[in-house]
Amino acid sequence: MNMKKPELLAPAGDFEKLQMAIAYGADAVYVGGKQFSLRANAKNFDVDELRSAIAYAHSHNIKVYVSVNIFANNQDFHGLKDYLQTLQEIGADAVIVADLGVLAVARQISGLEIHISTQANITNYQSAELYKSLGASRVILARELSLGEITEITLRTTKANLQAHACILPAYPSENTLPFETEVFIHGAMCMSYSGRCLLSNYMAERDANKGDCAQPCRWNYYLTEELRPGEHIPIYEDGHGTYIMNSKDLCMIQHIPELVATGVSSFKIEGRMKTAYYVAAVTRAYREAIDDFFTCPSLYESKKDYYMREIEKTGNRSFYTGFYFGRPASGQNLTNTIYNNTQDFLGVVQSHDPTTGLTLIQQRNKFEIGEEVEFLKSGHKQTITEIYDESNVPIITAPHPKQLLHIKTSIPLKKRDIMRRA
Repeated sequence: MNMKKPELLAPAGDFEKLQMAIAYGADAVYVGGKQFSLRANAKNFDVDELRSAIAYAHSHNIKVYVSVNIFANNQDFHGLKDYLQTLQEIGADAVIVADLGVLAVARQISGLEIHISTQANITNYQSAELYKSLGASRVILARELSLGEITEITLRTTKANLQAHACILPAYPSENTLPFETEVFIHGAMCMSYSGRCLLSNYMAERDANKGDCAQPCRWNYYLTEELRPGEHIPIYEDGHGTYIMNSKDLCMIQHIPELVATGVSSFKIEGRMKTAYYVAAVTRAYREAIDDFFTCPSLYESKKDYYMREIEKTGNRSFYTGFYFGRPASGQNLTNTIYNNTQDFLGVVQSHDPTTGLTLIQQRNKFEIGEEVEFLKSGHKQTITEIYDESNVPIITAPHPKQLLHIKTSIPLKKRDIMRRA
């Protein structure tokens, strides 16, 4: 095949998720620091943790991109340049920025690669070329684009003339010779607001969505009230819980890898720094397998489409659609009553295996018991649970407490970070 194999970029809201993303096939991860990053409610990383995370990723030949994607107010620039300089020194492969002021500071740091966030709402090739002339090496395109629009932007910008905007902008301090790339989201939550730029949270909960503290009011229940009937709530729902009039289904493009590859984009991005370690592992693994199968043998990929979708559906979701990739959805943004479907399939994570006893140490995440059929995500091993022992090696029948350390009998040796789930 002559097409370029895209990077698979996975979310890492904390160190465990970073390890899971790497273990299950990511080519790169994106993380947030304790400051200057959206997703303020993720655990995120302080500078020392970022240093360790970057070192760990690089030891596995994985890139790390650090989000610095807030929309900044004046006070947000205090300490920003020092922080960006530190990111360059500890080896961050790129920073992700949205704000032009933050970009202006970032381009002062020699050797710091810059990616432009989807929050910048890049919907055309002129904008992409402008960011290229400002020193960016990659743009993360808006989620409201079709495959055709993405293809045109990608084809134009990879050949764009850096002098296109020289009449209105000063030249980048040292000419940008990095290959220019485009990146798109292929999986995860969608926002009812244009590429995530929303003020509902600020207005309704005094929490700034564009500083990473979104209360997600678009996911709340709503009722209709008539002006002359205060207090009389008129239901506008399809079920007894009200309606989710601003809620969107989740994006899923795992059955459309060939169409995505044909656009020429360099990076496929999975949303989810706030999601669980299991979600990161399972979704990354499914897309890794799908991409590799397509590049190995397109007919193999086509034959496994239903399997990929079954794997994805084992993770928490609001049901799926294909976003704007095939044009504007018939029902606007496909808004519907999409309650989050959380699964209890994630049972535990392998910590170690003792070959002398055949016992595997598991850190439990959900209840399981003797007689259950389980599978291990990384190894593909399936078996029935026949023996469970607590931390004192006392045999038990059921394991009810999350994060409890348990030993189970396994018929093959299992490696650290293999995930156990219901078969």
